[in-house]
Amino acid sequence: MGWITRLPFFVVLMGIGALAMIVPAGHAVVMEDFTTMRAFFYGFILFSLLTVLIGLATAGYAPPSVARSQLLALLAAFSALPVMFAAPFYVAIPGSTFMDAWFEMVSSFTTTGATVYDNAGRLTPSLHLWRALVGWLGGLLVWITAVSIFAPMNLGGFEVRATGGTGKGAVATFSQIARIADPSERLARYAVKLTPIYTGLTFALWVGLVIAGEFPYIALCHAMATLSTSGISPINGLYFAASGFWGELLIFAFFVFAMSRLTFSRGLTGEDQQKTWRDPEFLTAMVLIGVVTSLLFLRHFVGAADDDGSTLLEMGQAIWGTLFTVTSFLTTTGFESRDWAGATDWSGLETPGLFLVGMALIGGGVATTAGGVKLLRIYALYRHGEREQERLLHPSSVGGGGKEARRIRRQGAHISWIFFMLFALSIAAVMILLSLTGVQFETSAVLAVSALSTTGPLASIAAEVPISYAGIPDMAKLILAAAMVLGRLETLAIIALFNPEIWER
Repeated sequence: MGWITRLPFFVVLMGIGALAMIVPAGHAVVMEDFTTMRAFFYGFILFSLLTVLIGLATAGYAPPSVARSQLLALLAAFSALPVMFAAPFYVAIPGSTFMDAWFEMVSSFTTTGATVYDNAGRLTPSLHLWRALVGWLGGLLVWITAVSIFAPMNLGGFEVRATGGTGKGAVATFSQIARIADPSERLARYAVKLTPIYTGLTFALWVGLVIAGEFPYIALCHAMATLSTSGISPINGLYFAASGFWGELLIFAFFVFAMSRLTFSRGLTGEDQQKTWRDPEFLTAMVLIGVVTSLLFLRHFVGAADDDGSTLLEMGQAIWGTLFTVTSFLTTTGFESRDWAGATDWSGLETPGLFLVGMALIGGGVATTAGGVKLLRIYALYRHGEREQERLLHPSSVGGGGKEARRIRRQGAHISWIFFMLFALSIAAVMILLSLTGVQFETSAVLAVSALSTTGPLASIAAEVPISYAGIPDMAKLILAAAMVLGRLETLAIIALFNPEIWER
């Protein structure tokens, strides 16, 4: 593994992406889809040779600033690698444009899941598998880089609890990370630790869905979409899934890995002692899910109060459909329960999409594949507001909770509020740019939130009329693709590139 660590991070990612093309090529051979097989096999040969040539030219290169090179490599990965992923995808789809193929790959790799191919039958099963696989690889990349790059630099949500400055190369409170000197070795070390966990969880969910009655190919795509929170499905969601309620229940159980990093990375970020059920992110998620689900169900319950034909089964389906869908959008996965529409049929009331927009904006846990503002920042703002209310009643009171709690209420809340404002400004900027391309204001608002929170299915569910990504102008697609990359990397990481300390030799 030593020779891999001597290669630039982006070159390693290119090699992994080229090797991944073997999977859809092999699947296409089994499906006797030789057109798709040739596209991906030739793509594998072409990009493997290109990776080898670039690797030979850059082997042993030592960047003047490791922090800068890693952030730039991540930025290039989410913006340039989709060009490589899109090449065989474009060749295998007759009548498509490269812009659509590139947009699809940016959406998949950033785990957004927005698709310009509204008709799932237009893509072959091997192409759907490629979309899901690219999204799965994007989720794995987020897991690894969160603890190996963002944590030492106090970015990606780690700044809420950190004692050092945001965006600096020095490691603050993460003692275990500090013991690893070479950043390339740190990436390799955490890749070795996290990849088996990520793969094992995906395999476990896949087997569970197959046992529940799902077709193996669809079960694999849904398992990869759940762990990566991409929401990519070859059958446009779970409504037509053969696994039914039990499949949704299995997927629901795996949403927990997008709520708290402690569910899979315990010991990697210096938080060995904290229990998952006491993690502020997990508790915040439970409160949000409980409150929103209760409000939506009560709304439907009141609407169905005059219906004498209501049954307990309909009531139970309404509760489950609401609970599953709300949790799915909180984790920015975007799967819709097959009982979600049943709640509307039961009460005769439309479900306000604004609830789902709000859940997607909040997002999941720090260092998970979920997007959004993140639960830890919401928790920090809540604790700060709680303390300010206490001081209104008792101005001379002393806030308890220990040093960490005080840090979250003060510095953590401060940086969380800054990020929240940057996120809001980003939404406004994307909305304005989309409006300039001719997109309606209401549509641009939903699309902006969908892209920045990496929740692609939000456009078809949260809007009053389902929004088709295929119907927007190419310039709008470019803007949304840039917004997806910004939402995946987060604004603070982009701003950190302008930190003078990063550019010092």
